[in-house]
Amino acid sequence: MTESRIKPYREQVAEQERREQQRHDYRRNQVFGLLLLASAILAWWLFHTNPKWIFPTGWWRP
Repeated sequence: MTESRIKPYREQVAEQERREQQRHDYRRNQVFGLLLLASAILAWWLFHTNPKWIFPTGWWRP
């Protein structure tokens, strides 16, 4: 149930700032999670591909 009383301005501002901080933290965590997922997929792909495709014969020689 929602609160129907009129809140003081400072209380409203404090709630908005708290919500904004929570939203910021949530977005940061989302980005971090997506980066972890992408790196896990890349690592899996690198370990399951043919090594000759990644490092062809003679790639270290000029």
